[in-house]
Amino acid sequence: MTERISPLTNEERETIISFDETTALAHIFTYSKRWQKHLETRLELKPLSDNGFGGRDYEIPKSRISLPRVPKKLSPEQRELLAERLRKARVKKSPN
Repeated sequence: MTERISPLTNEERETIISFDETTALAHIFTYSKRWQKHLETRLELKPLSDNGFGGRDYEIPKSRISLPRVPKKLSPEQRELLAERLRKARVKKSPN
C-alpha cells in the first residue's frame, strides 16, 4: 500500500491512547513515525489498520500502559551519588 501525503497539519497529526473499564485492551492511533516504529519494532505489534494518510491503529493490553509519574526531585548530593554509582557500573560492565 502506498502512503499518500497527509493533508493534515502537524497539530492535527495526533497520537490517541484510549481505553475504557470494560475491556483489557487499549487502542493507540498515531500519525507519529517514532511511535509507530516503537510499537512495531520494540513491542512487536502489528497495525490493525492504516488510514492511507500515515495514521495507524494498534491494540495493546491496558496493563502495559503505566500512569504518568511525578519526576523525582534530587538534591545535588543525591544526584552525585547516582552519577558515581552509574560510573562504577559502566566500568564494571566494560570489557576493558
